[in-house]
Amino acid sequence: MTYDVVVIGAGAAGLMCALTAGYAGRRVLVVDHANRAGKKILMSGGGRCNFTNLNSTPANFFSANPHFCISALKRYRPEHFVELVERHAVEYVEKAPGQLFCADSSKEIVRVLLTECEWAGVEIRLKTRIDAVERRGEGVRLATSAGTLDAGALVVASGGLSIPSMGASGFGYEIARQFGLAVTDTRPALVPFTLTSHWKARAEALAGVSCEVEASCRGGRYREPMLFTHRGLSGPSMLQVSSHWQPGDEIVIDLLPGEDAFAALCTARDATPKRRLSTWLGERLPKRLAQALVEWQGDDGVLAECGNARLQAWAEALNRWRIKPAGTEGWRTAEVTLGGVDTRAISSRDFAVAGLPQLRFIGEVLDVTGELGGHNFQWAWASGVACGQSL
Repeated sequence: MTYDVVVIGAGAAGLMCALTAGYAGRRVLVVDHANRAGKKILMSGGGRCNFTNLNSTPANFFSANPHFCISALKRYRPEHFVELVERHAVEYVEKAPGQLFCADSSKEIVRVLLTECEWAGVEIRLKTRIDAVERRGEGVRLATSAGTLDAGALVVASGGLSIPSMGASGFGYEIARQFGLAVTDTRPALVPFTLTSHWKARAEALAGVSCEVEASCRGGRYREPMLFTHRGLSGPSMLQVSSHWQPGDEIVIDLLPGEDAFAALCTARDATPKRRLSTWLGERLPKRLAQALVEWQGDDGVLAECGNARLQAWAEALNRWRIKPAGTEGWRTAEVTLGGVDTRAISSRDFAVAGLPQLRFIGEVLDVTGELGGHNFQWAWASGVACGQSL
């Protein structure tokens, strides 16, 4: 069985690349070991798929080679994908500035991709295992559970290591290493934090409580909600910071973002001296969290009795709460993989391997990782299109 292009991976990047190449007249086959195409798309965004971010720029991505993503992202922009979903009558909503989600279900995005693949004449073969890949002259030969496949070009769009229960594996990295490519260190990203036993018990008691914070670590700073869980800390702010965090690092959390806690406490002491600290906190934070803070600090005095040093201690706890996570929840719940195939050996124009143009890598398998909020899907669409147009 001979094809112009074989794509490994029926996910966002793989399907986008396949349909693009198919419309260009190429005979394209997509193979995947999963029993369903787009499984990660289906579960993303709580089943609603945050399919792009209107404000996505190269600055929203992490990579050891930060300039690599610029070309593809400039050529295929968020509005291009929005135009595609609108042509397919997919209703969507903007949940947060720039973040577009399906109004109904992630199934709509998979439907769009599979419909386009069908129109482009793309063949999709699921539940197919790849046993070996080898170079054959100017092409590639694959040994699979469905027989031998010959292709003019092989596109690896097998994703990263995040969420192994969805079938994620390091297969793409194995292919890269087989052909002499380096793979940068990988670790879970956009992932909740776990806490040490002392703090874990405190977080567990507050499980389900959420509030807006400003969290920072290693130069990354995000003002978004934080959520207490039975294991530790989650929510958008924590997921974002996890891409910066390294084991042993402290996270600084401002529980009153945009407010100088010391100045506000001094003002409250002058204006309402008989008010208790717990009452003041309860007006700014969820009641359960306010009460917990009072217990943690061991202090619930009347404001009139609080000297500047005491209020300064409270301000430090509120504006600069410092916590050192025990770790993260790991690959099990990580939304993406940080690190991957080293892009310095990959063309940013067509995603071909230097000296081996019949081999391409796209999407999450590469060392390009976006922030939370639709950026990783935009990278999948952009890298898929850039590669597909060049095949």
